[in-house]
Amino acid sequence: MLTNEQTIRRALDRITAEYVFPEKAVDIDAAIRRRLAAGEYDNVDGPVLCETVTAHLQEVCADKHLRLLWTDEPQSLDPQTADDGWAAFLALLRAENQGIRRVEHVDGNIGLIDVRSIASAVEGAAAIGAAMQLVAHSSALVVDLRACLGGAPEGAAMWCSYFFGDDQVHLNDIFERSTGVTRQFWTLPHLPAPRYTDRPVYVLTSAITFSGGEDVAYTLQAHKRAVLVGETTRGGAHPTARHAITEHILVTVPTARTVNSVTGTNWEGTGVIPDVPVPADQALETALKAARKRIGE
Repeated sequence: MLTNEQTIRRALDRITAEYVFPEKAVDIDAAIRRRLAAGEYDNVDGPVLCETVTAHLQEVCADKHLRLLWTDEPQSLDPQTADDGWAAFLALLRAENQGIRRVEHVDGNIGLIDVRSIASAVEGAAAIGAAMQLVAHSSALVVDLRACLGGAPEGAAMWCSYFFGDDQVHLNDIFERSTGVTRQFWTLPHLPAPRYTDRPVYVLTSAITFSGGEDVAYTLQAHKRAVLVGETTRGGAHPTARHAITEHILVTVPTARTVNSVTGTNWEGTGVIPDVPVPADQALETALKAARKRIGE
């Protein structure tokens, strides 16, 4: 069993080696090691240790993805079999309908899709297509991301692709530190359901909307393809890797950064700011009212 010092040092080694901004990783490492030497982590363990170290990490670098996480489910520490989080993420999505909580039509022929996670573009394609097929003939669409906590960049690009006419729209880029490669994301040429290009779209956000959910909201807003209604989102824009440090402690390390093709930046630290700011619990009513007014004109 690792001591707190060993656990923290291993986490810092991962951060130093992989964090997308190497110069910030140096500052993070120095600040946490000073606290470690001062004995600040001697009398805490488990979830409290994770919460304490996370708070200190984010004092140095306000990156919402940079954290220690406690998990009750034991994680494999075998390098040959250790789960990097991706397989677990895919399994969770399979159990939760690829992140799609509900699809319905509401009064006024308005479609509503409640999305809780952004699925992968491969495994999630059929479910995303099925949802979009069910709203294909609506007069307006509301995409509810208020409880969406993240997901896959490729899945975010797939969701966004439905709202553009072809595969000629450059959505964003992701720069990966480990390879130095920048990957471009464009709208997809082939989709399993009709595109939704000529009708109004409203996206609902809240203060807990995060990561992949923010990606969809920010991208559609930047390209003026949707009206955002709700609250400023949480503000995590960096694709992230997870590593098991102990059987119950993971370190999450942002390894890449997103750059939107319109704004030249992203929502890291600022969140996605809605076009129509209202409390999250009023966002659906507000969006539906706006949609009915618009399609009635």
